[in-house]
Amino acid sequence: MSPLTRTTAAALGLILPAMVALTGCSGGAEDAHRAAEQPPASAAPVTFPAPRTAPAPAPTLSPAPAKGEVRIEEGPFTDRVRLTRLTLTPKPSVTGRLSITSDISDVLALELRAAYYDAHGRLLGTGTFQYQEEGETGHGEAHTGPRAANGGIDFTVPAKDLKGTPATAVVSVPVLVNE
Repeated sequence: MSPLTRTTAAALGLILPAMVALTGCSGGAEDAHRAAEQPPASAAPVTFPAPRTAPAPAPTLSPAPAKGEVRIEEGPFTDRVRLTRLTLTPKPSVTGRLSITSDISDVLALELRAAYYDAHGRLLGTGTFQYQEEGETGHGEAHTGPRAANGGIDFTVPAKDLKGTPATAVVSVPVLVNE
Protein backbone atom coordinates (compact mmCIF):
# COMPACT_ATOMS: atom_id res chain seq x y z
CA MET A 1 0.00 0.00 0.00
CA SER A 2 1.36 3.42 -0.85
CA PRO A 3 2.00 5.95 1.93
CA LEU A 4 -0.81 8.18 0.59
CA THR A 5 -3.32 5.34 0.76
CA ARG A 6 -2.22 4.44 4.32
CA THR A 7 -2.59 8.06 5.42
CA THR A 8 -6.04 8.34 3.84
CA ALA A 9 -7.16 5.07 5.43
CA ALA A 10 -5.88 6.17 8.85
CA ALA A 11 -7.63 9.54 8.53
CA LEU A 12 -10.90 7.85 7.57
CA GLY A 13 -10.46 5.47 10.50
CA LEU A 14 -10.41 8.47 12.83
CA ILE A 15 -13.01 10.61 11.08
CA LEU A 16 -15.79 8.03 10.63
CA PRO A 17 -16.15 7.11 14.33
CA ALA A 18 -16.13 10.80 15.23
CA MET A 19 -18.90 11.51 12.68
CA VAL A 20 -20.99 8.61 14.00
CA ALA A 21 -20.61 9.86 17.58
CA LEU A 22 -21.54 13.43 16.63
CA THR A 23 -24.61 12.50 14.59
CA GLY A 24 -25.89 9.93 17.05
CA CYS A 25 -25.84 7.19 14.47
CA SER A 26 -24.74 3.75 15.40
CA GLY A 27 -24.09 0.86 13.30
CA GLY A 28 -25.99 -2.16 13.83
CA ALA A 29 -28.78 -4.47 14.56
CA GLU A 30 -27.56 -4.74 18.18
CA ASP A 31 -28.59 -1.11 18.87
CA ALA A 32 -31.95 -1.61 17.13
CA HIS A 33 -32.55 -4.76 19.20
CA ARG A 34 -31.71 -2.91 22.45
CA ALA A 35 -34.06 -0.07 21.52
CA ALA A 36 -36.88 -2.53 20.80
CA GLU A 37 -36.48 -4.17 24.23
CA GLN A 38 -36.79 -0.91 26.17
CA PRO A 39 -40.31 0.30 26.88
CA PRO A 40 -41.22 3.54 25.11
CA ALA A 41 -41.15 6.69 27.18
CA SER A 42 -44.59 7.53 28.49
CA ALA A 43 -46.29 10.09 26.34
CA ALA A 44 -47.47 13.34 27.83
CA PRO A 45 -51.19 13.22 28.63
CA VAL A 46 -53.40 14.63 25.92
CA THR A 47 -55.73 17.39 27.03
CA PHE A 48 -58.75 18.52 25.11
CA PRO A 49 -60.21 22.00 25.35
CA ALA A 50 -63.30 22.33 27.51
CA PRO A 51 -66.58 22.33 25.58
CA ARG A 52 -67.55 25.78 24.53
CA THR A 53 -70.86 27.23 25.52
CA ALA A 54 -73.13 28.85 23.01
CA PRO A 55 -72.43 32.52 22.45
CA ALA A 56 -74.71 34.98 24.19
CA PRO A 57 -77.53 36.29 22.03
CA ALA A 58 -77.01 39.61 20.29
CA PRO A 59 -78.26 42.53 22.41
CA THR A 60 -79.98 43.99 19.33
CA LEU A 61 -81.03 42.75 15.92
CA SER A 62 -80.25 44.70 12.81
CA PRO A 63 -82.22 45.16 10.69
CA ALA A 64 -85.20 45.30 13.02
CA PRO A 65 -87.31 42.17 12.61
CA ALA A 66 -90.81 41.88 11.23
CA LYS A 67 -93.50 41.16 13.81
CA GLY A 68 -93.82 37.41 14.38
CA GLU A 69 -90.62 36.59 12.47
CA VAL A 70 -88.50 33.68 13.73
CA ARG A 71 -84.94 33.65 12.44
CA ILE A 72 -82.42 30.80 12.55
CA GLU A 73 -78.95 31.64 13.82
CA GLU A 74 -76.19 29.96 11.81
CA GLY A 75 -74.09 27.70 14.00
CA PRO A 76 -72.08 24.49 14.09
CA PHE A 77 -75.13 22.24 13.61
CA THR A 78 -77.41 24.23 11.32
CA ASP A 79 -75.99 22.48 8.27
CA ARG A 80 -77.05 19.10 9.76
CA VAL A 81 -80.65 19.98 10.64
CA ARG A 82 -83.77 21.48 9.13
CA LEU A 83 -85.98 23.70 11.29
CA THR A 84 -89.50 24.02 9.92
CA ARG A 85 -92.88 25.37 11.07
CA LEU A 86 -91.16 27.97 13.25
CA THR A 87 -93.82 30.03 15.02
CA LEU A 88 -93.71 32.68 17.72
CA THR A 89 -96.75 31.97 19.89
CA PRO A 90 -98.59 34.45 22.14
CA LYS A 91 -97.58 32.41 25.23
CA PRO A 92 -94.66 33.47 24.42
CA SER A 93 -92.70 30.55 23.04
CA VAL A 94 -91.25 29.32 19.76
CA THR A 95 -92.62 26.11 18.33
CA GLY A 96 -91.40 24.11 15.37
CA ARG A 97 -90.03 20.85 14.08
CA LEU A 98 -86.40 19.74 13.83
CA SER A 99 -85.23 16.98 11.51
CA ILE A 100 -81.73 15.68 10.88
CA THR A 101 -80.57 16.12 7.28
CA SER A 102 -77.01 14.78 7.50
CA ASP A 103 -78.00 11.13 8.05
CA ILE A 104 -80.76 8.92 9.42
CA SER A 105 -80.17 8.29 13.10
CA ASP A 106 -81.58 8.61 16.60
CA VAL A 107 -81.19 11.88 18.46
CA LEU A 108 -79.36 11.31 21.75
CA ALA A 109 -79.08 14.91 22.98
CA LEU A 110 -80.48 18.15 21.64
CA GLU A 111 -80.61 21.72 22.87
CA LEU A 112 -82.40 24.57 21.16
CA ARG A 113 -82.22 28.15 22.39
CA ALA A 114 -84.47 31.01 21.51
CA ALA A 115 -83.63 34.67 22.05
CA TYR A 116 -86.71 36.90 22.20
CA TYR A 117 -86.66 40.48 20.91
CA ASP A 118 -89.07 43.44 20.93
CA ALA A 119 -90.28 45.30 17.81
CA HIS A 120 -87.16 47.51 17.88
CA GLY A 121 -84.82 44.52 17.89
CA ARG A 122 -83.81 44.77 21.58
CA LEU A 123 -83.19 41.55 23.51
CA LEU A 124 -85.90 40.76 26.08
CA GLY A 125 -84.77 37.34 27.30
CA THR A 126 -84.20 33.73 26.30
CA GLY A 127 -85.58 30.22 26.61
CA THR A 128 -84.28 26.68 26.17
CA PHE A 129 -85.59 23.33 24.93
CA GLN A 130 -83.56 20.28 25.92
CA TYR A 131 -83.84 16.63 25.00
CA GLN A 132 -81.62 13.92 26.47
CA GLU A 133 -81.98 10.24 25.62
CA GLU A 134 -82.57 8.40 28.90
CA GLY A 135 -80.30 5.53 27.92
CA GLU A 136 -79.93 2.88 25.32
CA THR A 137 -82.62 0.22 25.28
CA GLY A 138 -80.20 -2.69 24.62
CA HIS A 139 -81.21 -6.33 24.23
CA GLY A 140 -82.85 -5.66 20.86
CA GLU A 141 -85.74 -3.65 22.33
CA ALA A 142 -87.43 -1.08 20.13
CA HIS A 143 -86.24 2.53 20.43
CA THR A 144 -88.91 4.86 21.82
CA GLY A 145 -87.20 8.27 21.57
CA PRO A 146 -87.33 10.80 18.74
CA ARG A 147 -85.98 9.50 15.46
CA ALA A 148 -84.71 11.65 12.64
CA ALA A 149 -86.04 9.12 10.15
CA ASN A 150 -89.65 9.57 11.30
CA GLY A 151 -90.03 13.21 10.32
CA GLY A 152 -88.21 14.86 13.20
CA ILE A 153 -88.90 16.23 16.63
CA ASP A 154 -91.62 18.70 17.55
CA PHE A 155 -90.36 21.27 20.04
CA THR A 156 -91.47 24.22 22.15
CA VAL A 157 -88.96 26.73 23.51
CA PRO A 158 -90.73 28.63 26.29
CA ALA A 159 -89.57 32.15 27.12
CA LYS A 160 -88.23 32.71 30.65
CA ASP A 161 -88.22 35.99 32.60
CA LEU A 162 -88.87 38.34 29.68
CA LYS A 163 -88.57 42.10 30.09
CA GLY A 164 -91.41 42.98 27.74
CA THR A 165 -93.54 41.48 24.97
CA PRO A 166 -91.56 39.77 22.20
CA ALA A 167 -92.20 40.57 18.57
CA THR A 168 -89.64 38.16 17.14
CA ALA A 169 -87.20 35.39 18.07
CA VAL A 170 -83.92 33.88 16.93
CA VAL A 171 -83.43 30.11 17.33
CA SER A 172 -80.01 28.45 17.66
CA VAL A 173 -78.86 24.82 17.98
CA PRO A 174 -75.94 24.79 20.46
CA VAL A 175 -76.08 21.00 21.15
CA LEU A 176 -76.79 18.10 18.80
CA VAL A 177 -75.67 14.54 19.42
CA ASN A 178 -77.00 11.79 17.20
CA GLU A 179 -75.90 8.23 16.43
